[in-house]
Amino acid sequence: MYSHSQDPAEFGEVTIAPEVLEYINKRGCDFRICTSCGGPVLLSTRIKQPKKSDLLLKAGNQMIYVSVHQARFLNTIQMDMIPFFDDDELTRYERG
Repeated sequence: MYSHSQDPAEFGEVTIAPEVLEYINKRGCDFRICTSCGGPVLLSTRIKQPKKSDLLLKAGNQMIYVSVHQARFLNTIQMDMIPFFDDDELTRYERG
């Protein structure tokens, strides 16, 4: 679906924390790193669709699409990039 050549000047070596790989593997879907008011976030592509300008990063059997706006600053993908909700917030969100 997406095929991008990656310019090493834009996208250096990026490490993915083992717990992030495990998180992605358990969900069995692709993810995207995009910009939020609090910094970079890692979201499922079910929530945040990839853009044609994204750079690709292999994460086990899945892909991480990286916003070109985040790529030049990215060194490590860590669990603190994944937004979490407490149970009460999630329940309210699911009920609408």
